[in-house]
Amino acid sequence: MVAPYDGIADWYEDEFLARQRSNAGLSDFADDLGIDQALVELLGEGNGTCLEVGCGTGVYADRLQRLGWHPIGVDISAGMLGHARHRLLVMRSDARRLPFADESLAAVIAVMVHTDLEHYPPVLSEIHRVLAPGGVFVHVGVHPCFCGGFADRSDPNAIVIRRGYLDGQWTTDSWTDQGLRDKVGASHVPLAELLNAFVTAGFRLDGLSEGGRPTPVVLSVKTSRL
Repeated sequence: MVAPYDGIADWYEDEFLARQRSNAGLSDFADDLGIDQALVELLGEGNGTCLEVGCGTGVYADRLQRLGWHPIGVDISAGMLGHARHRLLVMRSDARRLPFADESLAAVIAVMVHTDLEHYPPVLSEIHRVLAPGGVFVHVGVHPCFCGGFADRSDPNAIVIRRGYLDGQWTTDSWTDQGLRDKVGASHVPLAELLNAFVTAGFRLDGLSEGGRPTPVVLSVKTSRL
């Protein structure tokens, strides 16, 4: 099976991530999008296994290790996993059928993943299945209110929100050719629908944070399994 990211895996690793490192300094816990900060504040320190669902090329493994976690990654894209193998232990898997036993993991994260999926709720249900009682799941994703096919971010100081926010859609329309949406497409889920999906899956909402300036780019959600 060929995954959408297989065709751009080398570009993602060699060009896209290189540009992000150059712009945001991904060598420490302080990046422009607030992803590192969200992992530090919402996931926090630990010493068990932390699964990253949709790990891509594994660029967040180092952050997990610094926090004391033992990272494991799953992704559907063999091309992306080819780059991730030297960063963490990886397995090729559909996020809707994770290769882990019930209630077996202390922590799970999903970073910039939900817009790559046509349907996120089945993935949340599967994450809930493998997470141990008391375990933590941290979702870090593009901000539903300010990112999507309806949002023109060509001028960071004047984000234009057009019709379509409430519709929910899969699109390759993008204001830039330097990102991912124009290459692999992206889904959009309104804020209320996204937060309700966590509750429906059985998670307790424990905290939220926003990252990116002057208009948030990232919304992060800390949840736990009771």
